[in-house]
Amino acid sequence: MERREENMTDFTRRDAFKITAGGLAVAGGLVAMPSIVRAANYPSRPINVIVPFATGGYNDRLSRAFMPYLEKEIGQPMVIVNKPGAGTQLGNSYALNQPADGYSILCTSAAPYIPLTVLLQNAPYKVEDFAMLNLPSRDYTLAATSAGSEIKTFAEVIEKLKADPGSLSIGVQPASADYANMILAFQAAEIDPTKLRIVTYDGGGPARNATAGAQVDVGFVGGEGFLPLKSKIRPLAIFAGEKVDWFPEAPLVSESGLKTDFVEGSQRGWAVTTKLRNEQPEIYKFLVGAVERASKNPKAIETLKLQELATTWYGPEASDKAYLDNAAKMAKYVDLLK
Repeated sequence: MERREENMTDFTRRDAFKITAGGLAVAGGLVAMPSIVRAANYPSRPINVIVPFATGGYNDRLSRAFMPYLEKEIGQPMVIVNKPGAGTQLGNSYALNQPADGYSILCTSAAPYIPLTVLLQNAPYKVEDFAMLNLPSRDYTLAATSAGSEIKTFAEVIEKLKADPGSLSIGVQPASADYANMILAFQAAEIDPTKLRIVTYDGGGPARNATAGAQVDVGFVGGEGFLPLKSKIRPLAIFAGEKVDWFPEAPLVSESGLKTDFVEGSQRGWAVTTKLRNEQPEIYKFLVGAVERASKNPKAIETLKLQELATTWYGPEASDKAYLDNAAKMAKYVDLLK
């Protein structure tokens, strides 16, 4: 008996050495890497989807509509965890405080909210602390008026405000990309923003409703959220470099004859912490692959399109670039947001 225990101990040590060195003893040779063994065991329990917004908003709807298709690719249930507050700072901080083990991911408007919390709220994190998996929703500021308004073009808005800056009421959400674009446009038109009659709203939804309901003459709000209200508004100018396929009838701001810089609006979708990407590359790759396959699933595309939600696959590299470019642009015009 003593001899058998010694042999078992010797075998265990040799086996452990081989696994540590990067292999596993099997008939015929050495196979498998520790990281692959780890990936094979992941995931083994439900994954939390942290949404730094209240229920009912775009990210909440996106996460719930996309979840069945992502669950199929991941092989585990997913649990929506809404953590609204402080302009996404509460949800972002909560995500960063979770273990970097792949059991927490984000569905969020990464831009402009993460940069805004860093620039304006002294958030206890950096823009670079987050890594994008895919940002399918790319929004742009839309200047619009109600469908029954006498205003037909953005050039008319400029003309009226140059003649009398207080002649039109303007609805917008403060400390947002939309607010920055509004100020940049009027500065380019040599209109003093301090003389404008601006009505501020706590969110994009109320600002859109006020625009569609003619409570303000012109609204500057993310265009994607206007889609359910298309019949109730008239698009005047979209702050984008080229036509957007989800609102093709919206004229580019450059078509009004105005030369102005602009900040891209919300970039919504899926993200993880940079710590996870760096420390758990196999898990990160697994999540990227799962999101890609779900995003390209024809049933997912059809389902989300019916709800006016995006599934476009840009991938982590392009999504990260868009996110960081937006952060740099927000930093450039941070004084306009204060």
